[in-house]
Amino acid sequence: MSDATTHADSPVSSMDFHPQPRGGAPRPWAFPAPDRSHLPNGLTLLTSHRPGQQVVAVEINLVAPLDAEPEGLDGVATIMARALSEGTDQHDAEEFAAELERCGATLDAHADHPGVRVSLEVPASRLPRALGLLADALRAPAFPESEVERLVRNRLDEIPHELANPARRAAMALSKELFPATSRMSRPRQGTEETVGRIDAAAVRAFYDAHVRPATATAVIVGDFTGVDLEAALAETLGAWSGSTAEPLKASPIVADDTGRVVIVDRPGAVQTQLLIGRIGADRHDRVWPAQVLGTYCLGGTLTSRLDRVLREEKGYTYGVRAFGQVLRSTAPTSPEGATGASLLAISGSVDTASTVPALDDLWNVLRTLAAEGLTDDERDVAVQNLVGVAPLKYETAAAVAGTLADQVEQHLPDDFQAQLYVRLAETGTVEATAAAVNAFPVDRLVTVLVGDAAQIAEPIKALGIGEVTVVGG
Repeated sequence: MSDATTHADSPVSSMDFHPQPRGGAPRPWAFPAPDRSHLPNGLTLLTSHRPGQQVVAVEINLVAPLDAEPEGLDGVATIMARALSEGTDQHDAEEFAAELERCGATLDAHADHPGVRVSLEVPASRLPRALGLLADALRAPAFPESEVERLVRNRLDEIPHELANPARRAAMALSKELFPATSRMSRPRQGTEETVGRIDAAAVRAFYDAHVRPATATAVIVGDFTGVDLEAALAETLGAWSGSTAEPLKASPIVADDTGRVVIVDRPGAVQTQLLIGRIGADRHDRVWPAQVLGTYCLGGTLTSRLDRVLREEKGYTYGVRAFGQVLRSTAPTSPEGATGASLLAISGSVDTASTVPALDDLWNVLRTLAAEGLTDDERDVAVQNLVGVAPLKYETAAAVAGTLADQVEQHLPDDFQAQLYVRLAETGTVEATAAAVNAFPVDRLVTVLVGDAAQIAEPIKALGIGEVTVVGG
């Protein structure tokens, strides 16, 4: 019997297919709104119950800004932040680390211009115990001399590596160019070899005593609080922290010089040039911020943005160029000293040495074309879709939500700022985004820092006419 006959005589079988899944109706999403309260000791508290987030994130904002560092002790805020977890009145450094590990918790801290940020992540079931350790670190840090000396040595070891990193070196040079020498913003955030070398345990203790207190601090706690008596846990831990009620240091106005010019940080023999082009712009309190975010994203926020399309896709000069806005410091416009905030608006990337001059020429042509012709509706629509559409994924974790809420506190913004920002982004039109981007990056008001081989790039850059060229040592 042939195979054909066999198949023809076989009983016919059928398969039942399940219906193809259909997409559900989109669910409305908004950035989580926190509950705001205060503990009796003056600590401001923002909490957000996020069911399912079994890793709780805690952010503590301490109003201990870099401006408050004593003259000649740049970096003391950084050393203090790092020393908070190096022992308390209850545990020495090793014991404290072991207790954190038993909780499955991580504790980090860093200092920046607005102040010190302490971050804790811990499984929800161990939150009360971890809050106790965090409270001990804030309430009664030991600052043992041996540990501070070790942290100072570690910081001194980091500095040569930072100076050797082209991107870090460019950032240092841009800050030095933009701000007057008397401004703390003109100097490295974590200090120099000279200033860090002067720091000792007494200086760290003095900075802590002067600026760290619950009355001016804020705690942000985000996660699943099911089964946790959060009120009792806070009362027994952060609620037991006491301190001065003195007002924090008043912020000084930010002064900057964005006269168009070029500074080359000389690296003889370098095969690449690091680019950092920037100026000072509006901060998040300004009405233009949503349009500035949108316009900057269209210019260089992603792989499909204009700068990448020209410099990477068409010309092949680089693996990527980015345009961004970064808040440096922000105060509420209604504060007694008035609005003293500002953001850094910048374009960054790297190119091979031979491509430095043509890449800069094309970059300036992109900016001139933007000013002359504007953005397209398609560019605007894609940017809105990317910025607004990705938000639910961006804030899937408790840490992401807590970090943004803490940023809002640090920048004196309302608790619903992020939620309203997405609404405003969606409402911003192409013309408005174009105007904001052009105002953010005017071709004649940009400070250009290049870390590269000055012998090869200095003379031809002068011919571009983008500003006076100065060469400094690397």
